[in-house]
Amino acid sequence: MPALFDTAPALQVSQWLNSAAPISLQSLRGRVVAVFTFQMLCPACVAHSLPQALRVREVFDATDVVVLGLHTVFEHHTAMTEVALRAFAHEYRLDFPLGIDRAAAPGDPVPATMREYGLRGTPSLLLVDRQGRLRLNHFGHVADLQLGALLAGLVAEVAA
Repeated sequence: MPALFDTAPALQVSQWLNSAAPISLQSLRGRVVAVFTFQMLCPACVAHSLPQALRVREVFDATDVVVLGLHTVFEHHTAMTEVALRAFAHEYRLDFPLGIDRAAAPGDPVPATMREYGLRGTPSLLLVDRQGRLRLNHFGHVADLQLGALLAGLVAEVAA
């Protein structure tokens, strides 16, 4: 698991939805990246995290803050397919890029990015600063005011 202020490991995504090309944290350097990890069948993700991701997109300029979703499935694998995720994204109007966390080794239910970041479940929030360093790895809901303050602080930091 990366320590805070270490360079954030690459997202290990098998497929991107709502993106014409693959996305990497490296390609987003210079902008703050908010990665909202979720599962379709996670009540807190549907009620809090994903609506918050949409609000962050509305409030912050895309030249400063990039919002990504990461569908990281560690349970109910047969129900949470790409087809189901596409329908879910359409129904909930999730138009920001959504990555599907790459499956780990056969028999391991924990996907690759989830394992790499030491995520404990969903929803989780990862914040990566303009230099590509991991600045937050949080399990559970983050209050809007708190997240807004964190993002504003990261946006205000001058790139070295």
